[in-house]
Order: sequence, then structure tokens, then C-alpha cells
Amino acid sequence: MSVEMVEELSVKTAQPVRPAGILQQNRVFLDFFWDFAKPDQEVRLKAVESLIQYLKTNNQADELEYTFKRLVDGLAHTREAARPGFSLALGQVLSAFEDVSLQDILDRIKEKHNLQKVKKKLVRNAMFGNLFGVLALHQSGRLSKEPQVVLGCVQLLQSLSEHRQHLKDLPTKTMMDILNEIPEEVFEEVLLGALQTDLASAFRTPEQLQLLLVALQRFPQTLKPKKLKKLLGSSTIINADNIPKLTEVLKMAARSVKKECVLPAVVLDLLKLSLREDSFQLFWNKAIVDSMFKEQPGPTHYLSFRLLGSALPLLSIDQLKEVLSGEVMMHYGEHVVSAQKPDRFKLAPEMDVYVSDFLQNCQDSDKQLAVMVAFSSLTNQGYPVVPSVWKVVQHLQPAALQSYVEWLKTMFLQPQLDKLLDFSTRKQKDNQEAQKENSIFRLRKWIIARLSSIIDNHQVKKQEDLIMDVARFVFFHAFFSTKKPTKDIPETAGKLSVPLDDKTRGVLVNSFFGLLMSMHHLPLIENSAEGAATVNQKRALGVTADGTMWIYHLVQYAQVLLSQPKHVQSSQSFSAEQRQAWDSMLESVESLKKKAKKGQSAEWSAFQQLFLLVGMHLFKAPEELVDVLKDLQSCMDKAQEKKVKKKKKKQEQEEEPEWVEVMVDILLSLLSQPSRHIRQVCRTVFSSICPHVTAAALTAILDVLDSEKDDEEDSAVFVTDEIDKTQKKSEEDEDDEDMEVDKSDESDDEDEDADGEAMEAEEEEEEDDDDDDELEEEGEVDQNFRLELMKVLQQQNALAAEEDGSSDEDMDDEAMMELDKSLASLFSEQKKKALAKKDEKTKIQKEKMLVRDFKIKVLDLIEVFVARQAGSPLVLGLVEPLLSIIDKGMSSDSHQQEQDFLRRAADIFRNQLCRSKVYCRTAGDRQGELHDLLDKLMTKTQKLSDSSVCLYYFSASLYVVKVLRGAPPAETKEEPTAAAIDLKFMGNVDVDRVSTIFRNALSSFMSRRKSPMTAQMFTDLFNRFPVLCVNLLDTAVQHITFGVREHQQGLACMLVLRAMQSREVQQLLSGDLWTELFVKVAGQLATCLQAVGQTESKMVKEKVVKILELCQFLVKIVHLQKLTVDLEPLKTVLQSLTSVITFNKTGKLEDTYWAVMKHFGVMKPKVEKTKPDKEADQQQAPKKKKGFLPETKKRKKRNKPVLEPAGNNSTPTNKPEEAKGQAKKKKDKKMKLKRPADGAAAPHPNPAKKSKTQSDSKPAKKKKPKQKIEGGGKI
Repeated sequence: MSVEMVEELSVKTAQPVRPAGILQQNRVFLDFFWDFAKPDQEVRLKAVESLIQYLKTNNQADELEYTFKRLVDGLAHTREAARPGFSLALGQVLSAFEDVSLQDILDRIKEKHNLQKVKKKLVRNAMFGNLFGVLALHQSGRLSKEPQVVLGCVQLLQSLSEHRQHLKDLPTKTMMDILNEIPEEVFEEVLLGALQTDLASAFRTPEQLQLLLVALQRFPQTLKPKKLKKLLGSSTIINADNIPKLTEVLKMAARSVKKECVLPAVVLDLLKLSLREDSFQLFWNKAIVDSMFKEQPGPTHYLSFRLLGSALPLLSIDQLKEVLSGEVMMHYGEHVVSAQKPDRFKLAPEMDVYVSDFLQNCQDSDKQLAVMVAFSSLTNQGYPVVPSVWKVVQHLQPAALQSYVEWLKTMFLQPQLDKLLDFSTRKQKDNQEAQKENSIFRLRKWIIARLSSIIDNHQVKKQEDLIMDVARFVFFHAFFSTKKPTKDIPETAGKLSVPLDDKTRGVLVNSFFGLLMSMHHLPLIENSAEGAATVNQKRALGVTADGTMWIYHLVQYAQVLLSQPKHVQSSQSFSAEQRQAWDSMLESVESLKKKAKKGQSAEWSAFQQLFLLVGMHLFKAPEELVDVLKDLQSCMDKAQEKKVKKKKKKQEQEEEPEWVEVMVDILLSLLSQPSRHIRQVCRTVFSSICPHVTAAALTAILDVLDSEKDDEEDSAVFVTDEIDKTQKKSEEDEDDEDMEVDKSDESDDEDEDADGEAMEAEEEEEEDDDDDDELEEEGEVDQNFRLELMKVLQQQNALAAEEDGSSDEDMDDEAMMELDKSLASLFSEQKKKALAKKDEKTKIQKEKMLVRDFKIKVLDLIEVFVARQAGSPLVLGLVEPLLSIIDKGMSSDSHQQEQDFLRRAADIFRNQLCRSKVYCRTAGDRQGELHDLLDKLMTKTQKLSDSSVCLYYFSASLYVVKVLRGAPPAETKEEPTAAAIDLKFMGNVDVDRVSTIFRNALSSFMSRRKSPMTAQMFTDLFNRFPVLCVNLLDTAVQHITFGVREHQQGLACMLVLRAMQSREVQQLLSGDLWTELFVKVAGQLATCLQAVGQTESKMVKEKVVKILELCQFLVKIVHLQKLTVDLEPLKTVLQSLTSVITFNKTGKLEDTYWAVMKHFGVMKPKVEKTKPDKEADQQQAPKKKKGFLPETKKRKKRNKPVLEPAGNNSTPTNKPEEAKGQAKKKKDKKMKLKRPADGAAAPHPNPAKKSKTQSDSKPAKKKKPKQKIEGGGKI
């Protein structure tokens, strides 16, 4: 508030004699106190500033006095948000006016909020009033200047600390804040005596112990060891004698924060004190390890884990190594393993935060390395409990990261299980021998994933040498082994203490190709600023500082390994043909690199990347990819020749396919490989060759998507099936440790889970057997099986015995045994046949899934082509195939994969093809073909049954019309009549033919009861092509009356209204045509309204609403433009409409009707409000009075005049009679309801009751319920 306003207000209020009370003061001053109670913190802060400014400006003693009174009263406000506001205001006012005594304010607080005098209901508020009062005195910053006030505040807080159920530990925390502010002299002279009892009982509660620790930290000269010995009996706090007491306090602190999930401050202060007193080892081993973990898993364990995380920045390297390799870490690992199950508390996220904060703030590489190694060494049977994608690694210093990677590589080569902090659950200990061999594999699998995740995380500060070092390490051990160490290959220096098995190599192979994928998206390293200048792209991905692709460096490294067979041995040696393919690949890459420097770098780099990627996959599947490399090489040669030489002869073109077609076939074959990297590279390569794609190449892609040609792809499916199996195995191997833990690493208290899982597995096998039996029972009876069964029974004479009725005792034991064997063999064969059928079904289902997955990948190529070549005439050939996919997908099964495929195809068709701003503008030589396509599409549209599929066909029709129309010529844009010419421009569209096509569709929509088309489709047509809209208007107008149903007639009105509202249509139909249209529409509307009969049908009313909306527009435009249209027939029909349809007071129908009639000068009649009659008011008055009175009072008033004159029945008033009659009727109804329920006893009391009601003693009857009510009230 400005000073001028304050002065002005003070002048206004200073004129009269100033009273002692402040109630007559201005509202501005009083509003400050209202703002203190508001929940918005900004409002409260602003009010505090304004109040202080106001008080300083006016400088009135009574205002200051009133301010303190209101602020002290507000400390115990009932609203929780108000108390901090008043406390803050009081503290700031005391800070601004230093002449005010703090002792006076403290006395006011004690007097106002005295717990002994206040009412019982307000005791809790008074407690908070005292607490916030002390906080206000503390916030004033003046406590240290008045020691006696400090003493009074502490004593008041001590009295409040008894009420823990309301204030919890707030008084103790406030005392600690006060101790942190006052000097040591004040503490020694004033507070030490007052706090002596609290300090002496420090081991009683965590709050008192924390108070002692804060005092020790602030005033070490006062609380010397001698003083401590007097208080506690020992000169130090942490010693062997006090450990049991400290343990109890720690347990109390752990339970107090069970819900808050935080580390109590007293625990961390104790840890810091142990470091200062050189008693950390005693405190950690005795108080934490030996005492806290004796309890069951719960708050005490979680407190220890949080203390471990908080202690990381405080400990030295030796202490870190000791703590992180002890019992606490072991218990933490067991907790992580057991907490994998759902609905269990997980402390791992909190530990991640502790470690992340430590690594982020610690600049010592040795400490960072010690923590990372310790957590990576905490393993459950070889598998570390921290995730392989642990993101805390991004905070490591480069030196620590390099050392950590070296430790991981060393541990991979020579697994030292004895140096790991390994543990096993109770269930795993029973199977210890079987798990030993698996521990090394589990450890190596985690290390590989850990190394890959370091490269994959872009936030990790890493150098190019480190990236290449990890990639070489993984590649070498995935595909090679060392014969003899050599300096040229550093990886040969590391010796494997345990040879790599096939499972580990499989994990390495898959991790390597995942690593390739990560390196393909790797951004440029920030430190390589000099190399970044050589790279043209601003945000280059997948390249080193000099612009070379990462994969090229790895190919060069692979070439070095292959060229030294004396030192290195390949796990899968290349044959001569495969080695030749590898060498030719290298030559092609070198030639492409040279051409990339000259120009067209994007295209050549894409081909180069494809060669390199296929070359690297040659190590994984050499037999399958040799032919692909040869085809790729020949395709590349043809592409180069085509650019250098002229076009080939037609005969040669017929004999051999185009290079683009071969390239497309290669890409399709590569897409069958289960690799995301290959999929992305194929997408990139196809994007670069899109300008060269021919119709035959595009047809090859579309043939893959054609479901009718699935049988031709069976051979490719089987190849993919085998690859998919290996992929699934590798993916299972690469699962995160959470899944691994779930399978084998359960908690100690879950011993029964193993038996349960075994039982479940057996039950599943039994269920499979039962399913097979059910399949046999539910399916048709196999006649061959029946014949075989009859033969077996006849051979053993068992069938005859059944028919003769003889018992089984006629057959001897040998015959019975032979019969059992024959039957067993027969049923086993039948079961094998059933299993074979089931396997066949599963195989067919799997093949369908593989084919669908492959088609989803092929859609990538279609999407790229539509995006890059939207203006190519070849795009028009995609319309029908995509529509066919959508049509068949809508009618197929609802499998998730099928839905994904359908959704992807529909998105490409509608959003990227039909709605694209770029489209083919060179379709002039294909007019006839496009018109035939339009006719075909619209014919199909009308025959469909699904409206959603119909929408896609109609969108395709509009797209074809857009292509036929093309863009208007640029010359006309400068002429003044350009707008009119642009409207009439339709390019190559045969307007008459196209209008006929859409007119037939509109007639079909209006004349069929069940049509797949919708009104929105034709609305889009009218909006996009106004010329066609003008040609179709007559048909729409006709169907206002000729529509097959009321619904269609209403839609016709809506379409005509949208068309007439269009500015383009109004420009095209200017003059007589516009007037003629209005005449037709007015006549149709009048005819349609005349046909409306007297009905309450909802459909008819909806149609009438649409008719009235069209009428409103028509009449409005006729009057505005003064058109010569006769509206009298329409007016006459409208006036008679109210007699046909019942109108309500309000509603869309009624409002629209009167809006139309308003244009004719007919206003809606106003309903006059009738005044209620006085007689009616008098009659209603007693009812209103009754309604506001309680039941007991109503009865008393009714009964009093009747009870006094018992014999005067001749002159009663009307109101008591009415009341009696109503009461009588109600009681009679109640009796009638009770009679059937009473059964046989009901007839006896009836005569007595009737006589009572007929006699003159009616009041006595009413007295009984009254007495009951009063008696009930007394009870």
C-alpha cells in the first residue's frame, strides 16, 4: 500500500475525536489481519509487509497495541494455515519495532494461552499458540539480547514437550533452533541450569539425545568431558557402557519415522559424533550391526540402510571399504532380493538417491570407484543386486569410470567369486552344488549388460577411446579367442580363468549387436571440438570426431583379427566363399567412401552403412548372408553403371531386373532378420533410394503385404522361425536382474515356494494332458481309431465276452496282460497323433505371427516412400492395396498384433497419404485411369457394410479428386478475378462424370435405410470442392421431401444448410441462380412441414429442428438480401405447426421455432405472472406454519382447545376438525396395514378401536401417542 494512501486515510480518520477502541478505524488496517489467516502464502507475506509499512508510516501507539493483541490472539487460530501467518507477522513486527520488550510479549502469550485457564475444547489450540509464540520470538532475531526471555521460552517449551500426542517433537526442535542462535555465554549462565534435567536424561528419548548432541556441537567449551561425566556418568557419549542405551534410543527413533520413511536426525548426529570421538568402529559394529539387525526385518533394518547411504560422504576410503563389505551390505542385498515381489516395501530407490548424491558431490575418484565396486560386488549367487542399467554411473569422474570399466573387464576374464560379497537365500543353499557352476555365467552376463549400458547412457561422461575399448572387448570375446598374445591386439593379453561356454557367447553376440545399435545413435562426444568442425551435420549421430562411422572402426578391427590367424582364432571360421564376400564388402565400402567425399554423401553413406552392417552380421550367420552380400554388391555395381553410362537397351532391361528391384528384394530379406538395427538401417537405405524406386519394386513390396500371397512366403517364414527362436533365447538371457531374481532368488522365508512351483509345473503338465484328452473327446470320433480298437478287442476275445454278458474272470492273466499292452500301445499312438495335431496348430499360429511381424516391418518402407515421394505418380498405386489391407483387417481376428498392423496401415493411409499437402500434380496423362479408379472406389463404398471402412474409401475418393484437380495456375493469382477463377478451377476433373458419381452416392445414402455412408462425408465433400457441391445441391434439396425416413430428410436439410452457408457456394451461385435455389428450398420446406402429422415422436422432432434451422437461415438471408421469394406459404405452415406438435416452455425446438417466427414479425407470447390469491395465501399459511414447527408442538396446539371443553362438541373450529380428520385417516391407514400382520389376534381389538374413534372422546385417543413420545424423551 502506498504512503499517500496511508496518509490520506489517516487524515480522514483524524478529524473526529480518536476513541480508545480501534473498531472505528479504517478497513485497510483491519483487512491485514484477515489476510494473515488466508491459506495462500503469497497473500500472507504481502499482508505482513503492508502491515509493517503501515505501522511505521502512521506511528500510532494504539494501533501498535491493537496489532500485538490481534497477533497474540491469532497464534491459537482454529485454522492451521492461519497460525504460521500470525506467528510470522508477530516476529517481523517485533523485529521492526525493537523498542517493544520481548518479555512483555512473552507474558502476553503465557497469559492469553494459559493451559490451566483455557477451556477444555481449546487446549490444543492453546498449545499451538504457545509454540508459535515462541517461534515468533525466535524469528524476531532478538532473543540473544534478552537472556531472561530465552530462559522463559525454554521453560515454556519444556512444559509443552509433555503433550507429544499433539505437538510431537516440535518443542524439542524449537529448543534446538534456539540453541543454534544464542551465544555460549547465555547458554552457560542462563540455560544450562534449566536444561540440566533434559540433558541428564538424554538416553531416555531420541529428542532429548538430539538436544544433547546439538548442545555438544554448539558449546564444546561448556560441556567438557568433566561436565558430561556429572550429567551422564561418563565423559563420552559413545562407549561400551552406553551402547545398550543408545541402541534402545535408535530403535525408538526407527519406530517413530516408520510412516515418514526418513532417517532421524539424531542418528546421523550420532554417526558424526562417533567420527569426532574416533569411536566409529565401536558404534557401527556394536550399535548397528550387532544390535539393530537382531530385530526382525522392518524399521530398524531400514534405519541402518539409510544410515549407510547417508554415511557415504562422511567416511574415508578405508572406512568405506570396511562398511561396504560388511553385514549391513549383506542384509541390504537380502532385502533387495526379497522385495522383488509386489506389495513389498522397496528401499532400493532410496539407496539409489543416496549413492547418486554422493557420486555427484564427490570429486575424489578413488572414493567413487570404491563405492561402485562395492555395490557391484554385492551378488546373489554371482548376480549383482544392483541393476545393470544403474544410472548413478553418469556421475562418475572420467578417471573413476575408466578404472571401473577395467575392473569389470578383469572380473569378466577372471571371475573371483571369493572377492565378491555373495549371499544365498535359504532355498538356494539347499541347491548349492548345482548353483556353483551357474554363478560365473550369471556374473559374466551382468558384466556384459553393465558395459553395454555404460555406452548406451548418453549422460555418462566417456571418451571415444573408452567406447571403442568396450566395443572391441565385447566383439573379440563374442567371436574370437586367443591363441597367442600380441601387442597389436590388446584383447589377447587378458587370459580367461574359466573358458567361455556357448550360453555366455550367445549373450555376448546379442549384446554386441545391441551395442552396435547404441553406437549408431551415439551423439558426438562434446570434448572433440576440433573434430566436430570437420563434420558437416550439426547433430551428427553414430560417428566419431573425424566423421567416420563407429561401425567402420569395428569392421577395421575385425579385419585385423581375421588377418592374424596365428594369434587369434575365430569361433566360427569363414569358408573361402565367405572370406571372399567379406573382402569384396571391404572393397565396396572403400569405393563408397571415396564417392561420398565427392558428393551425394547421404545416399552413399546409407549404402556404406548397409554393407558394413551386413558384413558384421556375417560373423553371426555367415551361410545366410553370403548371398545377400553378393546380391548387394552386384546391385551396387549396376547402380553405379547406370549413373555413369546411358540407359541400357530395352532387351537387356527385359532380361535382367533393375538394380532398385534387386535392392528392394535385399532389404525385404534383411527385414526378416530379428534385429532392430537392421530394421533402422533398411529404413535409412530405402529412404535414400526412394527417388529411383520403380513400379515393379513398389509392387514387390505390396505383394508382401497382400494376404492372398502368404503361401508364397512360407519358405521365408521357416527361416525367420529359426532365427526367432535364437532371438527369444537371447532375450531371455538378457532379461534384467529383477526377472532373474524372481526366478531363483526369493527371500529366506519362502522355502515353500520351490515345492509350490514344482507342484504348479506338474499340474500344468497334467492340465496339458487333460487338454489333449478333452480335445480327443470334444472332437469328432476317429473312425480309424475305432476300427483299430475293435480289432484289438476281437483278437483277445474281449468284445465277445462283453456281448455275451460274461465276466472278465473267463480270461486268464496272460490274456489280460496282452490286452492291456495292446490297448496301451494303441492309446499312446492316438495320443501322439493328438499332440502332433496340436503342435501343427501351434506352428501355424506362430507362422501367422511371424508373417504379421514381418509385414509390420515392411510397412516401414511404405511409410518412408509416402513421406519422401508423396508427389510421385507411383503413390497412386498404393491406394487400393492399403484399402484392401484395412478392409481385410477390420474383418479379421482381434489379436493385438493384428490390431497394431491395422492401426499402422490406417495411419499411413489417412494421415500421411490422404492428408498430405504434397500430392501428385502430373496426373494429366492418367485422367481416364483415375476417373475409373474413382468410380470403382465409390461403387465399393456404397456396397460396404462397415461404416468405419467406408470412411477410408470415401477419403480415398476425395484424394483422387484432389489429384485430378491439381493446383490452380500461378498466373491467375495476380488478376483481380483470381478468386472466382480459383473457385471454378477443377483441373483435369471431368465435372459431369464426377458429379454423377457422387450424385448417385448421395441418392443411395438418402434412399437406403441402412447405408454405410454418413452425412459428415458429404459435408467434407462440399467444403473441399464447392463446384461439386453446387452440382449436388439439387439432389440434396429434392431429398428434403423424398428421403426414405425422417432421419434422412433431416440430414438433407442439414447438408443444404451447410452448403448455402458456404461463401464459395454463394459466390458460385450469385444472381438468379441464388434466388432460384431459395425458391426451391422454400417450396420443399413448406411441403415437408405440411406432411408433419400430430405426433410426439423423437425422430420427427429432430427432423423439425433441422427444418427450422434451415428456415431460419433462409428467411434471414431473404430479408437481408431482399430476394424475390414468396415466403407466405412457408409462414402459413409454420403458424399451424403449434397445433400439430406440443411445445414446451423451453427447448431447442421451441427456441428455434420462435427465432424463425421473429423474422416474420411474430413474437413469442409472454406468459403473465399471476399473483396468488389472498384466500389461497390464507389457506396455505397454516401449512407453512406447520412445516416450520416440530411435531410435538403441533400436537400440543391441536390438542389443547379440545382437551379443555370436553363436552362442547357443537362449536369446534374448522382447523381442529380438519386436523382431527387427517389424523384419523392416517391412523385408519396404519390400522389397515397392521391387521393382516397380526393374524388371528387382529379381529378382537378392532371393535374397541372403532368405538373409540366413533365416540366423543377423540382427544383421549390422541393422548396415547403423545404420552409415549414424552416418556421416550424422558428415558
